[in-house]
Amino acid sequence: MTALIVFLLEHTGIALAALGAVATVVAAGWGNLRGAKRERNKQAVKDAAAATEAQKIDDAVAGRTLDDNRGRLGRWSKS
Repeated sequence: MTALIVFLLEHTGIALAALGAVATVVAAGWGNLRGAKRERNKQAVKDAAAATEAQKIDDAVAGRTLDDNRGRLGRWSKS
């Protein structure tokens, strides 16, 4: 352990470069994780909007109004 400390003290340029490389890798990974989360959130919003639109289309094709569907759901959920 002492030899490692002595080596790092004698070669501070190498130590600083290694520390900078580690910091760069950590920062890049952190930014990548944030970007992935942001992209998942945007996709979830798009999926919810598509599901709502698909439900409206299904209801229109079935020929039922929103109130009819609520009534059917109410009867089904109580049984």
